[in-house]
Amino acid sequence: MTDVFIDQKFVGIVDNPESFIKKAREERQKNKIPGTMNIAYRRELDEIHVETSKGRVRRPLIIVENGKSKLTTEHLKKIEKGAMMWKDLLKEGIIEYLDAAEEESAYIALAEEGITPEHTHVEISPTTILGITTSLVPFANYGQSSRLNRGSKAQKQALGFYSANYLQRMDTDVNILHYPQNPIARSFTYEISEQHKHPAGQNIVIALMSFEGYNMQDSIVLNQGSIQRGLARSTYFRPYTAEELRYSGGLVDEIGIPNKEVKAYRAEHDYRLLEEDGIIYPEATITEDDVLIGKTSPPRFLGELDEFSIAANKRRESSITTKNNEEGKVDAIVITDNEEGNKLIQVRVRHSRIPEIGDKFASRHGQKGVVGLIVPEADIPFAASGIVPDLIFSPHSLPSRMTISHLIEIVAGKMGALAGRTIDGTAFASEAEKDFRKTLLEMGFRENGTETLYSGITGERLKAKIYIGNMYYLRLKHMVANKLHARASGRIQLLTRQPIEGRAKGGGLRLGEMEKDCLVAHGASLLLKERFDSDKTTIHVCEECGMLAVYDDFRNNRFCHRCGSNVTINVVEISYAFKLLLDELRALGIAPRLKLRNKY
Repeated sequence: MTDVFIDQKFVGIVDNPESFIKKAREERQKNKIPGTMNIAYRRELDEIHVETSKGRVRRPLIIVENGKSKLTTEHLKKIEKGAMMWKDLLKEGIIEYLDAAEEESAYIALAEEGITPEHTHVEISPTTILGITTSLVPFANYGQSSRLNRGSKAQKQALGFYSANYLQRMDTDVNILHYPQNPIARSFTYEISEQHKHPAGQNIVIALMSFEGYNMQDSIVLNQGSIQRGLARSTYFRPYTAEELRYSGGLVDEIGIPNKEVKAYRAEHDYRLLEEDGIIYPEATITEDDVLIGKTSPPRFLGELDEFSIAANKRRESSITTKNNEEGKVDAIVITDNEEGNKLIQVRVRHSRIPEIGDKFASRHGQKGVVGLIVPEADIPFAASGIVPDLIFSPHSLPSRMTISHLIEIVAGKMGALAGRTIDGTAFASEAEKDFRKTLLEMGFRENGTETLYSGITGERLKAKIYIGNMYYLRLKHMVANKLHARASGRIQLLTRQPIEGRAKGGGLRLGEMEKDCLVAHGASLLLKERFDSDKTTIHVCEECGMLAVYDDFRNNRFCHRCGSNVTINVVEISYAFKLLLDELRALGIAPRLKLRNKY
């Protein structure tokens, strides 16, 4: 007997699982059972699982019966005329939705030509295997699957035109690409998903060659002339918000230029950009720690008699300032009320971002890299026709990654740019690569996409033929301006006395075991004396028992709790984290003892 579960709940048993499942599926195709139901037989457990729950990923497939697709040419003609819709195909049992569990027992043909009597379903199109973002990658069937995943991730991180009303919005941490373009080579889902209304990249000329070692590994070399003409230029927006909060006892925050009497008053220079109402003016140029909105708050704690004391009535400074390592111009200011009726001020800051060394770029095929060098246009290799590449990509990034789609897009983009049309690069249904070659040959170019290039530095002809063409490149949101981080000594944690973590808080940069090895290998091991003492502390140790001793600074008196004062007590330098460990061990009832030995 086979157990039957509906949404993981046991409901009964059946004696013939195969015929039960077959009957259930037939009834579903006749619309007697809801189409949202999926049924799967787990043979190894001898269980039937029926799923009707929400949140399952399901996809449509054409049903195959007796080795023939149920979707006939008559149906296709009706669909073209508009006499038949998607819901009619579902109603008539031509298409059904399968979830992951039911798909396990289905035998799906990729195309109609491949159907055999054993097949149960056929794909509507092989492209439906891919998700919405991945299906945007052109020639995806020529790329490796893991790279395809990276390519779809890169598209999500690309700067573009995310919303037409971006000036009316106060979005956190957004970027706008100044000159977004639609790609020359694109898949059919590009228009369907309305991606063409929100482009996120630019068509550029790319050459595959090594350049002075500056595009080693995954680096890329950019043409300075292209950057000066606006390549990948963007603007970064960040909002800052302040509220006039109300507290118990009738106390409120006040927005305005803080009085010099307030607690933690900043330097007068910090408030220089504020107007009379305590808010910065539009188009002001700001740098880090400049005050954008002046604000004072009531004292944090009020005791019973505190309202009579002068010190307690001192308001404290709580102005909104620019974040660490940030600069820019004040773009817009909004003064309004929030849902509680409190005054709300929002200041949007913009910063122009021009590509620099360390910024991240990627193609749609998972070939990502950072800018390793920006070369003056005069020094970049050029073709006989005068074409100069905008970007030089390393050929060594291709053999192990096997992103053939990257190479095909270069030829397709070149042909599309010369012919003045877009190229259909839909996965499994793209235009043939041999057609690109043929068209290029007819236009007077080499069919394989290579050209003779001349060195921009010496003017000599390069011995190798260089693969050069057009490609859609994305600038990703990971910019060096958002990640640059350095600090001297600064804020430390209370517990371990080590520097705090995080760039935003002005935290330290951790030097790990591997970084230590680099310094030792470099012959700079003495530098580690400075690097590894962020929490250096001195402790007094009793020579007799090895326990921590006490040092009374006021009386200049040293003694051990266990052995008294007539013992030798030595001063030792250790990290505070180790001292913390000794304290924690003692709290567990374990007495650690330190045995000291002379250094020399």
